[in-house]
Amino acid sequence: MALLVATTMASSVAGTAVPAVHHSLSNPIMATSTVSIAAPRLARKSAVLGAVASSATDVDGKDWVRSGAVALGAAAMVLLSNGASNLALADETVPEFQTYYGTAASASSYGGYGGNANKKDSAEYIFDVPQGWKERQISKVEKGTNGTDAEFYNPRRKEEKVYLTYLSGFRKLGPRDNVLNNLALSDVNLQDILGSAEDVKAEDLTQDGRLYYVFEIDSPVAHELIKVTCAKNKLYTQFVKAPASDWARDNAMLRKVHDSFTTIGDPTPLS
Repeated sequence: MALLVATTMASSVAGTAVPAVHHSLSNPIMATSTVSIAAPRLARKSAVLGAVASSATDVDGKDWVRSGAVALGAAAMVLLSNGASNLALADETVPEFQTYYGTAASASSYGGYGGNANKKDSAEYIFDVPQGWKERQISKVEKGTNGTDAEFYNPRRKEEKVYLTYLSGFRKLGPRDNVLNNLALSDVNLQDILGSAEDVKAEDLTQDGRLYYVFEIDSPVAHELIKVTCAKNKLYTQFVKAPASDWARDNAMLRKVHDSFTTIGDPTPLS
């Protein structure tokens, strides 16, 4: 009787249909992985229930103990396997980050790579960079002409990147639309993205007493996030961009990089 009930329960669990799950999260990897893991878990649980039912029908005490030990061992394997699966999923979808300290050094005093530890005390801005991303060395010419101060990219998808520029001589932000248009004048890639844009969002953001302009541009060419502020008589702009196909997969990670950007120093005047 116990075998019949347990077997019925096991068959019922194993045969349960897994409904489609609709996630509000924008990461398709997480949604797909969550559904694919559910069925193996149910199958493993059914195997454990079957083992427990089999042990309950043994008349001999030793056989019952031995079968029970097997069932407990199987249950432990299921738990360990589930834990390993969850860790693997987390490793794939939640990359670790490190903080980059930018100094906005002038072209005349710039020497290329200088490490990150010695920049912390003199940093003028910070943002998070995914572990494994590579830093591209900025030349003095590039720094002097368009103000590029730092750039990191994904080595597996090199068009997925973050870079920051700065320009001296700005005490506070001008009108928001004018700022975006002026940025495009000095960035050909931004001109192309704006020229084919299907949607452009803009908003003001006050963060730690500082005023930021935030832009999000959706285009068939690429998806781009821009964050602009003024501090220490400089205009700082962070760009986070990726091709449309990469954005669909990695937008949660890229948004974290974008959101993490902040300047260090006196707050931007809010009026």
